[in-house]
Amino acid sequence: MKRRNFISTSAVGAAAMITTKSIAQSKPMDKDFTLKNNINHSVCQWCFADYPLEEFLKILNGLGITAIDLIGPKDWPLLKKYDIHCSMCNGAEISLTEGWNDPKYHETLIKNYTEIIPKVADAGYTNLICFSGNRRGMNDYVGLQNCVDGLSKIMPLAEKHGVVIQMELFNQVNHPDYMCDSSIWGVELCKHLGSDNFKLLFDIYHMQIQEGDIIRSIQNYYPYFGHYHTAGVPGRNEIDETQELYYPAIMKAILETGYTGYVAQEFLTTWEDKIEALKDGFTRCDV
Repeated sequence: MKRRNFISTSAVGAAAMITTKSIAQSKPMDKDFTLKNNINHSVCQWCFADYPLEEFLKILNGLGITAIDLIGPKDWPLLKKYDIHCSMCNGAEISLTEGWNDPKYHETLIKNYTEIIPKVADAGYTNLICFSGNRRGMNDYVGLQNCVDGLSKIMPLAEKHGVVIQMELFNQVNHPDYMCDSSIWGVELCKHLGSDNFKLLFDIYHMQIQEGDIIRSIQNYYPYFGHYHTAGVPGRNEIDETQELYYPAIMKAILETGYTGYVAQEFLTTWEDKIEALKDGFTRCDV
């Protein structure tokens, strides 16, 4: 993942600049960009890593977007400065491939999550990401039980602090050998853990590639989905007419389940103007 200075000539000029800056940060700068916000919009900053985080937060302020995904504790003070909510926290995981399905990582993971869960709560956030890890020849049932054994050690703490641990679903094209690669496997893990504080991060891009039938999955398994990511298929690019999914219908299906969480844009734009592409993505999901 990849992650302006003003000069004043007088005290009056400096004060005027501070006032202007405050107004710009609190009100949308783009008067032509308006959202209904029936969907709670967010965005994954790594997809727009050409912009330094602080600059990107200013852009979100200007668009009236109030949340961002996949930010760790060291950058939370910056989010607070710009009144941007962290809709999906990270920082406790080891890697995408080294996860809860392998007991040899449990000691490290339990320590990491035990330390960060209270920090998430103290910062006023709710969601914390986790990963299954790769199979490496492991049977899926064995891996599921290993996940249960490890995650069970941290769930009481997550419940105490009101933090929701969310395991992301990936496809086998981009993440070969990753274990949590189907809605059914993930739902079974949720059922075995039996906690409202464990959910699945349903990545629409990944699951379209892996299993398709996105709307049916949402309708069937929505109680176990705690967060959504978007991107176009194929290519993980814009969610416009260049790809095969129709996101307005998907968003309507999500809303019909009563979902009140966040939907985060996670596409890699091919447009020259990346922010215009982001605005287009938000607009298409703003049903």
